[in-house]
Amino acid sequence: MKLDLYQVDAFASRPFEGNPAAVCPLNEWLEDTLLQAIATENNLSETAFFVREGQQVQLRWFTPSVEVDLCGHATLAAAWVIFNRLGERADTLYFATRSGELVVKREGDQLAMDFPAKQLEPLAMKAEIADALGVQAIEEVLISDDIVVVIDDAQLIETLTPDMQKLKLLPGRGVAVTAKGHDVDIVSRWFGPKVGVEEDPVTGSAHTSLAPYWANRLGKPLLTARQGGARKGELTCEVKGERVVLKGSVAPYLQGEIVLP
Repeated sequence: MKLDLYQVDAFASRPFEGNPAAVCPLNEWLEDTLLQAIATENNLSETAFFVREGQQVQLRWFTPSVEVDLCGHATLAAAWVIFNRLGERADTLYFATRSGELVVKREGDQLAMDFPAKQLEPLAMKAEIADALGVQAIEEVLISDDIVVVIDDAQLIETLTPDMQKLKLLPGRGVAVTAKGHDVDIVSRWFGPKVGVEEDPVTGSAHTSLAPYWANRLGKPLLTARQGGARKGELTCEVKGERVVLKGSVAPYLQGEIVLP
């Protein structure tokens, strides 16, 4: 059996930026163990699998170790493949996922994803999180599905060297560390050793929490964002009530086949 495989860089204007994702179109669903084995072999933060079913696209995401409920950059990647490699003529795609229906639209050279916004609640674990991150300049600690750590100096974002074993002991899916930016509105990094991703260069789903927080704090619904450490990517976030629209570009990198027995 052979499966088509695409690897693209999401939230990137050219290769080697943003967040790489693998995309595997399927005619029908394979066993979950096989999907997970493929994602583990790809060894990228996410592999997206999808099956077309009428007007909807059934979409699932796997890290190298687990299936996840929501992934922004792999959704962007899957939409790009459907639009640009599989000949889709419509300007809007409707994805059925574990997080409900997700809509992706073409907007010029970019793609816009409409996701549900997530609200943050205070988390009284500042000392434990400061120890795990190795940083003391923490303003707030909050949580939705991720822990969000707000610090008061954007330059500290670049120097973070967290203790991954200590991060694994914290609640939530992962840890997003964020600050007000200088040439962009917000900067962040995201760490997820609990789901097999020590650091994700650009985590679209994290911005469903980050964007509402910063939109409220900065008093503006439209935000420019940059995420990453050594490898970075950029996106635009617009908060619209209980939804967040995430917009970004995709750069193709690789196309091939997976060969299975």
